[in-house]
Amino acid sequence: MLLRRDRAMIAVLIMLDVAFHAGRSGTVSAADIAERAGLARRGIEPLLQTLSRSNLLESVRGPRGGYRLGRPRRDITLADIVEIATADDSSSDDGPAGALFARVVEPCWQKLDDAVAVQCRKLSLDDLVRRAESSGMRRPLAEPISFSI
Repeated sequence: MLLRRDRAMIAVLIMLDVAFHAGRSGTVSAADIAERAGLARRGIEPLLQTLSRSNLLESVRGPRGGYRLGRPRRDITLADIVEIATADDSSSDDGPAGALFARVVEPCWQKLDDAVAVQCRKLSLDDLVRRAESSGMRRPLAEPISFSI
């Protein structure tokens, strides 16, 4: 886990979007997630598949299909999400080298990385949903009410 990894941040955003908009029993489509995040649907689909294969998300087929959380939001930490999203990163071989990097930068970065990991283990999706609500965001109704006569 590095301080900032776009794939990890997008994975957290996807998981938060599903937790916030789907609630306990609803689903959220990939197109809706992409639109709200300002991302291309094509670009997030591999990440959605990764999160589904790890059981953090559950993929639901059919006309009301989409994605929902694979387990309760209080049981999913940011560390869980980041670990899954960055599991196949192979960036360890193509980084910088040299004495300054090895003796100063890398140990310092590792210490910062460890501190971020500790904080990520403390934060759950439930915490982030509560932060969204306290910032003034309103969760959508489960189903729009419609009457026909």
